[in-house]
Amino acid sequence: MNRKIISSHYSRRQFIHDMSLNAGMAALAMNGVHLYSSCNSSVSDQNKTSAMAQNSKKKPGIALVGLGGYAGGQLAPALQQTENCYLAGIVTGTPSKIETWKSRYNIPDKNIYNYENFDNIKDNADIDIVYVVLPNSMHAEYVIRAARAGKHVICEKPMAITVEDCDKMIAACKEAGKMLSIGYRLHFEPYNLEMARLGQKKVYGNIKKMNAGFGFTIGDPTQWRLKKYLAGGGPLMDLGIYCIQGCCYTTGMEPIAVRAQEGMKTDMEKFKEVEQSLSWQFEFPDGIVAEGKTSYADSMNILRAEAEKGWFEVNPAYNYSGQKGATSDGPMDFPKVNQQAKQMDDFADAVMNNRPTPVPGEMGRRDVKYLQAIYKAMRTGERVEIK
Repeated sequence: MNRKIISSHYSRRQFIHDMSLNAGMAALAMNGVHLYSSCNSSVSDQNKTSAMAQNSKKKPGIALVGLGGYAGGQLAPALQQTENCYLAGIVTGTPSKIETWKSRYNIPDKNIYNYENFDNIKDNADIDIVYVVLPNSMHAEYVIRAARAGKHVICEKPMAITVEDCDKMIAACKEAGKMLSIGYRLHFEPYNLEMARLGQKKVYGNIKKMNAGFGFTIGDPTQWRLKKYLAGGGPLMDLGIYCIQGCCYTTGMEPIAVRAQEGMKTDMEKFKEVEQSLSWQFEFPDGIVAEGKTSYADSMNILRAEAEKGWFEVNPAYNYSGQKGATSDGPMDFPKVNQQAKQMDDFADAVMNNRPTPVPGEMGRRDVKYLQAIYKAMRTGERVEIK
């Protein structure tokens, strides 16, 4: 029996509320389905010595670099649910945050750093992995510094503002013999994994068209996401990247060309540096067209595929929790998981077992290339080929 799907729209407050804690870890069999073909890279043996007696020596310690809303609201709580890693340290430029983090997560003074003494982290055996959770323009510097300090690295999305920075980050990690992963949490979320399975296994035949949209009304006009030198752009960098990812892992393909159009600005003060909204059209092999849209002024949250023999979608698709999905045959039904906990556990396991991460730096570089192509198409009004 088919189920009618009701579109869910979110304000910024509702969006953050819905993207809250959801416990319960579950595995999803994805035999034969690949969200990305990562390159094997040489990874040095991790330092398994930990001075924190309450944690196993086999469990890598993670240091969070940047204690903003995502680190405090999502990553730190998720690290209380992880099985393969734990919160070992913090790096912050705001001294007033230290006492709260120390008491809440039992972090010793020796595992607390600022941006000036960050490089001393190289001498700390408690910390095996550095998670960079800073504004986009700062990702490259701290990924490179972390690698040179001998640490494996997780970098939040987007990986960087330019492909050139991505190349430097990948090179630094390879030179250090350390692994680099991007914080693509939806690769560990069952509903999005089901989209990949249905699309790549051609359960409903060949995909003909895709639709992906993510947007909400952004609040504080002074925040870094609205400053081009820090963010690199507007909602495309922050939200549209999820739509790009969704189209790629659902089709199992990479786009070959794009056209794009900037939307009208209704708040010239808030959006004086970045786009308010943006639409784009990806051309994929086999004639597949993917329409994408992102906005800091309108609510949307969908990943949908239309195929020869039916359709399938997740709506809402990109939240920290609360995904709902359906197909032309009926609803999807998967257990809820803590996406960030699963993401970090997987990377810790990759580090411990010297295996590739499914979300490597090369994937992050690929997506920054797509972001730049979309912006070029938007600026020029031309069809831009992606090579």
